[in-house]
Parts: sequence; C-alpha cells; structure tokens
Amino acid sequence: MTSLQLKNPKFWLSGIAIGCITIYLTLVWIADNSSLFSVSCLFWAAVSSLIWDRRNDLHLESGMFSSLFAFSLLILLLVKAASLTSFGMFLLVLPPLLGFCVALLASGFKRLAQYKKELLILIVFSITNVIPRIPFDISQFTAKFAAFILWYMGTEVIRNGENIHLKTGSVEVYGGCSGIELIGQMLGIACLFLLMFTLDIKKRILVPIVATLVAFIVNGFRVALMANLVASNQREAFKYWHEGDGSLIFSLIAVLCLGVFCWFMLGSGTSNRSNAKT
Repeated sequence: MTSLQLKNPKFWLSGIAIGCITIYLTLVWIADNSSLFSVSCLFWAAVSSLIWDRRNDLHLESGMFSSLFAFSLLILLLVKAASLTSFGMFLLVLPPLLGFCVALLASGFKRLAQYKKELLILIVFSITNVIPRIPFDISQFTAKFAAFILWYMGTEVIRNGENIHLKTGSVEVYGGCSGIELIGQMLGIACLFLLMFTLDIKKRILVPIVATLVAFIVNGFRVALMANLVASNQREAFKYWHEGDGSLIFSLIAVLCLGVFCWFMLGSGTSNRSNAKT
C-alpha cells in the first residue's frame, strides 16, 4: 500500500463500503438465515456493479456536515448491531441505511441524487423481505394447490383448511411454509431486474406477476413432496426438505426459472441495461 493510495479518498470510500457490506453479511450469517444471505449477496453485488460502472462519472465532494452526520449514523448503527441478541427487523432495514451513509460520505447531501438507483435497490430489498411479516396468510391457497398436485399425480388426498390428509399421514401448512417468504424474495429479484434493465411497459408488468406465480408454484410442489414424505414415514427426508438444505434447492429452482424467463424477456426485444447517468 503506497502513500499515494492512502491519500486517495476513493481508496477510503471503497474500504468503508466493503466494510459495511462485509459487516452486514456477517450479521446475516450469524443470524443463520441462509436464504436472506444469498439474496443479500445478489443485491449488494448489483449495487456494487452499478457503482463500479459509473465510478469515473461520480462527483465525490462531501461537506463537513454531511460527513459528520454520516459517520455518526454509521457508528450508531454499528453499536446497535453489536448490542443486539436478536436481529429481526433490524437486518431488513439496515442495507438502505448503510447505503445512505456511504453515499453521504462520498458526495454529501447535494449530490445524493447520484445514487438514487442504488438506494432504491436497497430499499426494494428491505420492502420485499418485510412482505413475509405482513399479516396476510395464504396457507389455504398453498394447501389447495399442493392437494391438487397430489390428486393429479394419482394420490388419494383430502384437504381440510390448511391440513392435507393422505392415507398414512397428514401435514398442516403453516404460514412459514405457505410460500410468502419465497414470493417476497422473488418479487425482490424481479424488481432488481427491472431496475437493472429497460423493458417496455407490458414486460415490466409481466415480470413481477411471473415471479409471484413461479414462487407459489414451486413452493406448492415442495409442500406436496413433504406431504408424501410424511405419508411414507420418511422423517429424516421430511426434515431435510422442510428445514435443511432441501428448502434452499427449491428456492434455487424458483430463481433459475425466473432467470430463464427474464433472459427470454431480454432476448425477445430491444432491452438494454439501464446505465443512464445521473
């Protein structure tokens, strides 16, 4: 490391930004939320990519007040994170606050509009991850769809509310298994795609609808699989697909399906990455 690098404000800003991202991902890792960790990596990578593409066009002039305010807020957030025993909603609102602090340190309040797209991406990340906490239960719809899948595959099944009854076992679809969390994550990825690329209005409406349907359908197949595992008394396999890495496999399938659809959307017309200078 040379003295010239130490005097370069871009070096220190990059270090602070990387430090904030690393701290956040570490907190998510400590919280043992693997699905949130993977989505967080995707959103932070998107924000970093956008900043890197415009690195030579950004105006890096922050005033004393902006810097002090940003540093004070950043310290408060880090102290808050260090003092928590259960992170909860804090992890969901932290990314846009960290992004706001770094943007202030880089360019101050006057030039904050330069980072509107990046900050919007982080806000979308927070909002879509808050969706599963909204008191809106779709368990019955999930149970109906899973029961339909089982019936269509030739399995004798009876549904009663959120309960799916097979000959040799039953499962109850709780809110956590209803697919609302996966729907929120897929909507977040869909919004990220729309912010990164330009599409015509019809496609922009279609992408979040498809993201929601893909999440719901994939989760329905997961619930149907778990019902079959319970009916066949495969407890270890049920635990794997319910709580273990198996649940992440279904999330990956949903993301891949949406990715293929988005790739098709880009290839079916004139669509470019949205890199307009601000």
